[in-house]
Amino acid sequence: MTRPTRLLAAVLAVTLLASACGRDDDGGGAAEEGAQLDQGKASGEITVWAMGTEGEKLSVLAEDFMKENPDARVTVTPVPWDGAHNKISTAIAGQETPDVSMLGTTWIGEFANTGALDVVPSDLVSEQDFFPGAWETGVVDGTSYSVPWYVETRLLFVNRAAAEKAGITEAPATWEDLHAAVTALRTKGGAKWGIYLQPGQTGAWQTVMPFVWQNGGDIHDGTRFVLDAAPNVEALAYYESFYADGLSTRDRLREGEPEPKLLSGEIASFVSGPWHIGLLNELGGEGKFELWPMPAGPGEYTSFIGGSNLSVFKEADNRDGAWKFVSYLMRPDVQVRWYQTVSDLPAVQAAWDDPVLADDPLLATFGDQLDTAKAPPPIPTWEQIAAGVDTELEKIAKGATSPEAAATAMQEQASAIGTGN
Repeated sequence: MTRPTRLLAAVLAVTLLASACGRDDDGGGAAEEGAQLDQGKASGEITVWAMGTEGEKLSVLAEDFMKENPDARVTVTPVPWDGAHNKISTAIAGQETPDVSMLGTTWIGEFANTGALDVVPSDLVSEQDFFPGAWETGVVDGTSYSVPWYVETRLLFVNRAAAEKAGITEAPATWEDLHAAVTALRTKGGAKWGIYLQPGQTGAWQTVMPFVWQNGGDIHDGTRFVLDAAPNVEALAYYESFYADGLSTRDRLREGEPEPKLLSGEIASFVSGPWHIGLLNELGGEGKFELWPMPAGPGEYTSFIGGSNLSVFKEADNRDGAWKFVSYLMRPDVQVRWYQTVSDLPAVQAAWDDPVLADDPLLATFGDQLDTAKAPPPIPTWEQIAAGVDTELEKIAKGATSPEAAATAMQEQASAIGTGN
């Protein structure tokens, strides 16, 4: 499932600045280190763009930052997600960027490729402070262009009553276990559908790529796209099996439909992110659902990692102040406060030691999954490639193509688009 309102546009966005890019090659170049910051407190005007709820609420933390840095003035401009990609692209083209902006994790490669992003200062933060998969979203050709702000990953949300009725006492550990558990949820648990897997369309790749990674597959091997490799085909066949065996509906559910269907038991499970804890609880679902980690495939135990990062632009009027504001937002105590403000999961691992998060068993499941979660490679053209992947996934879900044919089509489309380097 895609995340409503916040991350949807990160998948909908069409790459504007990669149209003149190269084909299936990795480009590459020497890693750069960002210039260190001046000592002392931040000062001057700091302009910030942030999307969605984050843009509406970031002023709360900005006020605290300004109390610690009385000579600084932070101005936050909320930007709607559905126009953010184009707005940033236009600002880069016109050299009218803010000092710092929130960026969807799948945008980093594209915007770094334009030369518009400043390199993260070498003394700003430590890579080891972050979840590995989160940090990698901001690294392009070995150079860090952004810092993870908040993260999310995907788990299975399961109707607790259906699981109990089906006799399932522990989360499935393998692909085979998951298929058997979903079958039991339908045949014994009373559900019409044992699981809801998004049947293609925008963002479906976020559900399916974990299967690919779990099977040892990937998107790009550093030299070429490998979307048609055997592990990927096998992962697509696994995805297809849930439709072929009547375990998941082939119809796309509209926003707002999955939650009541899960709580009523019509659908026994679905794959989604941490925002669904609040959505389900708001519908009276507290205690009526449980979380299962994604299963370990033949290759490894992993899931998709998403979220948003913070980047400073090379055209920033106040580079020093901008990075100091970013550094402030990475403090563990500030990350915890941000979670309490908007429910964004911290990207900084130390924040998870705070009782606010550590004592919540549902959040702990997400924290465990984040240790091994992965993101697609930060290539400039990923949004275009993902759209083609989603189209082929829909064909698989509808029974209109085979996993082999879909993988071949994905590979051909990706190779034609290229990496943009």
